[in-house]
Amino acid sequence: MKSVWVTRHGDSRVLEVREEADPEPAPGEVRVRSRASGINFADISARQGLYPDAPKPPCVLGYEGAGVIDAVGEGVDAGRIGERVMYLSRFKGQADAVCVDSLQAVKMPDKMTFEHAAALPVNYLTAFHMLFRVARIRPGEHVFVHMAAGGVGTAVLQLCRTVPGVVTYGTVSAKKHAYAREQGCDHPIDYKSVDYVEEVLRITGGRGVNVVLDPLGGKDTKKGYAILRPTGMIIAFGLANVHSGSKRSLLRASLVMLSVPRFSAYKMLGENKAVAGVNIGRLFGERELLAEELTELLALYEEGAIVPQVHEVFPFSRCGEAYEAIELGKNQGKVLLRPD
Repeated sequence: MKSVWVTRHGDSRVLEVREEADPEPAPGEVRVRSRASGINFADISARQGLYPDAPKPPCVLGYEGAGVIDAVGEGVDAGRIGERVMYLSRFKGQADAVCVDSLQAVKMPDKMTFEHAAALPVNYLTAFHMLFRVARIRPGEHVFVHMAAGGVGTAVLQLCRTVPGVVTYGTVSAKKHAYAREQGCDHPIDYKSVDYVEEVLRITGGRGVNVVLDPLGGKDTKKGYAILRPTGMIIAFGLANVHSGSKRSLLRASLVMLSVPRFSAYKMLGENKAVAGVNIGRLFGERELLAEELTELLALYEEGAIVPQVHEVFPFSRCGEAYEAIELGKNQGKVLLRPD
């Protein structure tokens, strides 16, 4: 099989396509012959050496993909061979043969493409879990999300459209405003030309929003907390501010970490506000929960309520370009890899 390896920590030049023997599924696992796999910000952090959960290089990254089951381990129904599935993987997903727990290989709808299937698991699970399990949004609420044209941002906007009257706000560069509106953003905000805190407060008449979804961290977490109205919640789901292009800066990462606000339970009590965190990678052990949420997402897909937006599908041989599309903010929607 072929897979994308991180040979050492660094920029996209440390990525290398290698060939090796196919893995064999362990008991309870299936092997998926992958047709497409996703790239997420966690992969970029891991490649740069800024993600503590990642394996040490040399390693293969990747949390998700889609393909066809071609082998099963002991205890798994052999009838699943030939089944088209989307999969969740604890790394090693950016390969053309991936072994995963059978519960984390979910059958795709007949009309679903491999590209849509690979673009759905991590981004839409993250968005779904934040909106409906943690924040439990209700009709008429106001939701703010950073990086609204990215993979998770797109998923958030589409999912918010499934709840009547939800008003959405998103930071997004001016050239991506049309895309954000197409996905359901009521108020795209060009963070490069205006202060998004002032803009949100202006639009809401000083009231703020019910939910802030924060993938940035650092000072932006403090700013997000400031635009919450009473009973509001900010959910941290990333630390993108530690990134500075494609190269790692430990100084920048340290300064961002130092600027992350420390929240007091008594302060939140007095202000009737809440802070939460979501890391789907740390929920991979909750197999039944994630399988249930994926099933709900697939039902929304079949209804046409959500449609994954794929920016581009890059062959493994152009994996560096694929990573850079996200790092440099070029993408609108999901960036995928496929075996050459």
